[in-house]
Amino acid sequence: MSTKPTTKTFGKSSREVPAAADKAKKWYNADDETDPKKVRKAVRAWTPRKSLQPGTVLILLAGRFRGKRVVLLKSLDQGVLLVTGPFKINGVPLRRVNARYVIATSYKVDLAGLDQKKVDEVAQPKYFTAEKAKEKAGQEAFFKQGEKAQKKEINSTRAADQKAIDKALIASIKKVDLLPSYLASSFSLRKGDKPHEMAW
Repeated sequence: MSTKPTTKTFGKSSREVPAAADKAKKWYNADDETDPKKVRKAVRAWTPRKSLQPGTVLILLAGRFRGKRVVLLKSLDQGVLLVTGPFKINGVPLRRVNARYVIATSYKVDLAGLDQKKVDEVAQPKYFTAEKAKEKAGQEAFFKQGEKAQKKEINSTRAADQKAIDKALIASIKKVDLLPSYLASSFSLRKGDKPHEMAW
């Protein structure tokens, strides 16, 4: 069967009538793309910036302790950094921070006396997972809502780890003049300050 267009003559004029294959469809597919979308599930390996070396003094830009100066202990996976104040100097405990929200300074603290095994133990993901207390929804839980909120008790093992890491860190910090007061002070910008022109 030929698909060539046929010519019909109506009086003096003639026009071409398209064949059945060339006619427009009465309905269209709901989705233009028939192929399934390809999603990249592979996780790229994270490489820290050259300035993020263990012992570097960092300035936190976000979070509860924003503006505080901390010491970098270790670079973890997926852009997370393990830092500490130390707690005795500026009140910043062992915590994980995002590498995007820190400014690396040019000063580095000597970590020679630090126990690396203890740092590796603290760097485990399960170390920072919060223990959620499972309370049964009942009469006791209802009456406990009216009681005053008690202070959160710090785990004794975490307090011991904090002291063990800070002890060696503070010993090397005190050897440098004005470094304890530098870490204890908070960072802030004043009117007219230009961060891109500052030497960190």
